[in-house]
Amino acid sequence: MTHTNQLAGSVNLMPTGPAARVAELAVEAERLGYRRCWIYDEGLVTRDVYVTLTAVAAATESIRIGPGITNPFTRHPGVTANAIASLDEFSKGRAFLGLGAGGGLTLAPLAVDRRRPFTAVAEMVDATRSLWRGSTIDTHGDTVGFNAASLTSPRADIEIHLAGRGPRMIELAGRVADGFYMSYIHKDFIGPTVEKLRSAGTRPMTVTYSTRIVVDDDDFEAARRDLTFRIPDSPADIHERLDIGPDDIAALRAALVEGGPPAAAHLIRDEWVTQFVIAGSRQECAQELADLAATNGLDEFLLPIDDLDKAPDLLSDTMAIVSAGT
Repeated sequence: MTHTNQLAGSVNLMPTGPAARVAELAVEAERLGYRRCWIYDEGLVTRDVYVTLTAVAAATESIRIGPGITNPFTRHPGVTANAIASLDEFSKGRAFLGLGAGGGLTLAPLAVDRRRPFTAVAEMVDATRSLWRGSTIDTHGDTVGFNAASLTSPRADIEIHLAGRGPRMIELAGRVADGFYMSYIHKDFIGPTVEKLRSAGTRPMTVTYSTRIVVDDDDFEAARRDLTFRIPDSPADIHERLDIGPDDIAALRAALVEGGPPAAAHLIRDEWVTQFVIAGSRQECAQELADLAATNGLDEFLLPIDDLDKAPDLLSDTMAIVSAGT
């Protein structure tokens, strides 16, 4: 496939500091030309996602804002639908919903049982769409229920962006979502994933690709930490491609429970990291990103930021790389 649109920049900020600080960074992202600001929803690990999103909405004027990503388990889906509709009203129509099944970093500290994750996401999308259309819903699905529930004056066409790694989630996104967020996907799987999204869909689809741009050793080690909780949640075909066995996954999960990504990083092999990131000089990274976007039909590149102190430089450097390749 050939992609002709200009690649846009997006940013996902981990709210590990005060909401006011995150809002300042969102203002800078808006100034630099980023289209979308996602805010990680990591439960107890970070500041509250909706308090932070509201601070971002109050400080900015045009950048689109939403959770990156939330899940059906830590809050009732109806509560999330109301939160996004309220954020959309407050931000004058700039909100979107980023939604996935949730991962261990978020759910494990809360002792949440991720029961029937695919069904939970599908039911949440359906219920959320109905609530945003102004419907009163009275339904009891396999994972969530509503009793004569409705919202006050929501906007019907708020975007929903799904995220995931498995084939069922990709197919679901193609059918019901406005966008799909590919985070740290093995680069060999980008093309087939986009093909499935485009072929399954009957509506316009924004395809967002996110990984770390690695230009030095510090970036490489940060990517190694990122993969500690992403690789265990990856589908079986990724594990097979990397020659990762059940013992490797069990060791990673145990280390994450014991001490989080820093404690598990030594278990991530160098050769695994290189298959998930864009690496090289800044010029080489710009060219690789441009090639990936053009070849695979990508719409947005999302910069993940978990270190707020490094954020200003990362925002500037990454936008330069995105712009150089478009």
